[in-house]
Amino acid sequence: MSTPINYTRTKLSCYFAYLSMSSVFCLPPLLFVTFRDMYGISYTLLGTLVLVNFCTQLSIDLIFSFFAKYFNIHKTVKVMPLLTSAGLFIYAIVPSLLPQYAYAGLLIGTVVFSIAAGLCEVLISPLIAALPSEHPKKDMSMLHSLYAWGVFTVVVISTIFLTLFGRENWMYLTVFLALFPLVASYLFATSPMPEMNISQDNHSGEVGKRNVGLALCMGCIFLGSAAENTMANWISSYMESTLQIPKSLGDIFGMALFAILLGSVRTLYAKYGRNISTVLLWGMIGSTACYLIIGLSENIIFSFLSCVLIGCFTSMLWPGTLILMEEKIPNPGVVAYALMAAGGDFGASVAPQLLGVIVDKVSVSDWAAQLSTILALSTEQIGMKVGMLTAALFPLMGIFLLLFIKKYFAK
Repeated sequence: MSTPINYTRTKLSCYFAYLSMSSVFCLPPLLFVTFRDMYGISYTLLGTLVLVNFCTQLSIDLIFSFFAKYFNIHKTVKVMPLLTSAGLFIYAIVPSLLPQYAYAGLLIGTVVFSIAAGLCEVLISPLIAALPSEHPKKDMSMLHSLYAWGVFTVVVISTIFLTLFGRENWMYLTVFLALFPLVASYLFATSPMPEMNISQDNHSGEVGKRNVGLALCMGCIFLGSAAENTMANWISSYMESTLQIPKSLGDIFGMALFAILLGSVRTLYAKYGRNISTVLLWGMIGSTACYLIIGLSENIIFSFLSCVLIGCFTSMLWPGTLILMEEKIPNPGVVAYALMAAGGDFGASVAPQLLGVIVDKVSVSDWAAQLSTILALSTEQIGMKVGMLTAALFPLMGIFLLLFIKKYFAK
């Protein structure tokens, strides 16, 4: 008898890759105000960086949805972290050497590391699902919890670095973070890889039902991702510009706590979780309430707590929808995971960009100028609050979609 392959190192490689990938998502928002002050980049253009990030990932998702069979999955997984490092190096070096082309450098770097991020989302989840395990759902939740813990780590390191060495040295921080994906590349290169199901299993005779179910799950992950990533991308700027909290305090007690709650709930679900559809529903309800409080309340403490609590309520909306898909659609395959990643990336691209556009438009409007004298708020603060109210629409729609999904799969 042949000796069973030990995939422990492979699982650890997936976990570390997801952990190191967090810098791609959380570092740019931490530097938004720095880029605005140093290079004069508008909120709309900063929001466009987020849009480019997730649209690039969306493109990778769609490519894998239609052409997955043409890729060598194992080689692609091993190359993926190298692209992350390359993108972060470009992101840091071009603005430093050519400040007149700072935005172009940020844009190019964003495209490169976003390709890697798209590959990570498309391939790591099905890779974890393909590994032999007694608790596959818990492994999936643990994978996504490590992203949140990575965000927390990057926030703490970034805050300490920028406080000690100043914002003007942000590029050295970026270069430092670019080293971690190189470790993930080495781990993948020295780990065994399981066989992965490229196509969906359509032998059940219920292809139409599967496709409708997958479409519903894509809609759910779109709305959940929009709710999570709007706050993840703008919490640092919101606390600094609207709540007037010093950046170091806002990042540590705001974005870091957001990430802690995001990771804690995912970790707890990995150990004790069940009834994922109910968890998703309450997550949408809580997120809607928090966004409404942020947009309507003039109390700094309530607004601060609501920003942080969104980390708790949105924590399972992305990984939980994947778990829901796995429960309702057996043997989904890489293509299904790619489509789900496409839905999530679309939400993560549209919502933060929409908020940036709203802030810029409202800030220069006449009615915002009139309202600022009544509320004793700047037009930029009013713009941020209107943006947060708009963001509440995504989880609100998610509530109704999940109620429909429950009825659909109950038939």
